Amino acid sequence: MARLATLPRAAGLLNDFRYEQSDPARFYRALADDTADLVGAFAELDGAVVLDVGGGPGYFADAFRQRGASYLSVEPDPSEMHAGGLEHRGSVRASGQQMPFADGSVDICISSNVVEHTPAPWEMADEMLRVTRPGGIVIISYTLWWGPFGGHEMGLRHYFGGARAARWYTRRHGHPPKNLFGTSLFAVTADDGLRWARSRRGRARLVAAFPRYLPSWAWWVLRVPLVREVAATNLVLVLEPR
Repeated sequence: MARLATLPRAAGLLNDFRYEQSDPARFYRALADDTADLVGAFAELDGAVVLDVGGGPGYFADAFRQRGASYLSVEPDPSEMHAGGLEHRGSVRASGQQMPFADGSVDICISSNVVEHTPAPWEMADEMLRVTRPGGIVIISYTLWWGPFGGHEMGLRHYFGGARAARWYTRRHGHPPKNLFGTSLFAVTADDGLRWARSRRGRARLVAAFPRYLPSWAWWVLRVPLVREVAATNLVLVLEPR
């Protein structure tokens, strides 16, 4: 993955992020391609069964199928599933904490920017380990609360508190944010994810942990407590179930 983590890639993703609200198709298709490339750096996609937890509108489906994978997604919110107006093939409405799949039934299980929207994220992460076969790959990527994007569309206001940021956003825009703190947006840290991953040593091997959107020469920030919570912005955890 380090060879893919270049400064032009980071700049391109940052530029696309500006369109998350105004042109979600542009943003999510770019993110889907980047996610497929990320997963492909750790596992062979051609012929693999990929389960996307929190698949949302379905923008990731084409990116993985173009690379030869059999793509499935789980999404609990029907409004999210239909937000993009895309045809859903292989999508299941279900909770990430209780997925209707047998133990070890998929080769690769991924979750991109879902942890921060889940009240019980590490229960979801445990489910991802459960449904992935031994020797497969689980990849969890999520936005860090104390990073500059932790407040999502609320901008940097979240540094003054999530509830206060939501009130300020509502006052300015006349409606609450899509990602409402305490309901659909939660404060999750890098330490939370690293602690969970290390506590699962009997069930899975931690293959890699790195900041998703930074070039590889800046990955050192993840080794520094406190600094990583702000500078890493987004943490990727890669695990291999035993």
